[in-house]
Amino acid sequence: MVTNIKLIALFISLLSISCTQGQTNTKKMKKETTQSNPLLCDIETGMCEASTGETNETVANVNQASGKKVKLVYFTDPICSSCWGIEPQLRKLKLEYGDHIEIEYRMGGLLPDWNYNSGGISSPKDVASHWDEASRHYDMPIDGDVWLEDPLNSSYPPSTAFKAAQMQDEHKAHLFMRELRELVFLKKKNIAKWEHIATAAKTVGLDVDQLKKDFDGKAKTSFEEDLKVAREYGVRGFPTVYVVDDAGNKDVVYGSRPYAFYEMAILKVNSNIQKSEYSKKWEDLFAIYPTLTAKEYAELSGTPRADSEGVLNGLTEKGKLEKLTTKNGSMWKIIQ
Repeated sequence: MVTNIKLIALFISLLSISCTQGQTNTKKMKKETTQSNPLLCDIETGMCEASTGETNETVANVNQASGKKVKLVYFTDPICSSCWGIEPQLRKLKLEYGDHIEIEYRMGGLLPDWNYNSGGISSPKDVASHWDEASRHYDMPIDGDVWLEDPLNSSYPPSTAFKAAQMQDEHKAHLFMRELRELVFLKKKNIAKWEHIATAAKTVGLDVDQLKKDFDGKAKTSFEEDLKVAREYGVRGFPTVYVVDDAGNKDVVYGSRPYAFYEMAILKVNSNIQKSEYSKKWEDLFAIYPTLTAKEYAELSGTPRADSEGVLNGLTEKGKLEKLTTKNGSMWKIIQ
């Protein structure tokens, strides 16, 4: 028990240092440029920064109606490269702490349009090399050539589509977000276009006609509400994860961080939460998550990263998995 308390204390201390460094780096960036470009994510802090107005550190009241002990309010955006970088960590959190936590996705509005730019990026083509760099840093496949071949004019359409998906089914909405990200990061599809949004919706079993109706109607209001909540929370960029409970305990993780930082934030808010054991067999992992990158498989299975790609390639050769290769890495999909 004493050992566990000391371990948690160490984790919390490390988290505090990391968050302070992230805030310092962000302030430094703001001194260098009056307005950071929303697509120029800071590799050091793991943050894709957007302008959300004045910072307000007061966290809004949280409704724990789901019965979960802790809520993770996750501010993100479909085209946030740093958010794609924490997919392995979030997937593991769901496996180990899913019985006790709820992850609430909030859209932050990373790229309203191309009138909103500065900080070294003046056109979509400038994002291409940045995404290639982010891919190497996060060890997650990202092909920046989408910005050369069919650049997005805004992240608002896929964000609004996600809110429309939530109106149908929360679980399918999360699958939908994953599908959108795979389309833009690996398959170079412009997910601001309805045709690709509809493809993603159909793939995860959403009612496409209803999605379009809500996309053109109620989902716009829901998206505006998310932007308002982001301002109330004082969100500076993405990913930002607030960890809160109904007793008023809270912590926050800024930017892309290793798994232990998210875990220790949960334990800081509620130290009584126990992680669950789960099967690390490849077939069981792919049954839960039908697509995995080498980084994700390493994180979830406990396989050393140096070996994970070889394991997945071996399963591909045996006809168990299908491999999608990009210029900056691969993703594997289970063959049904």
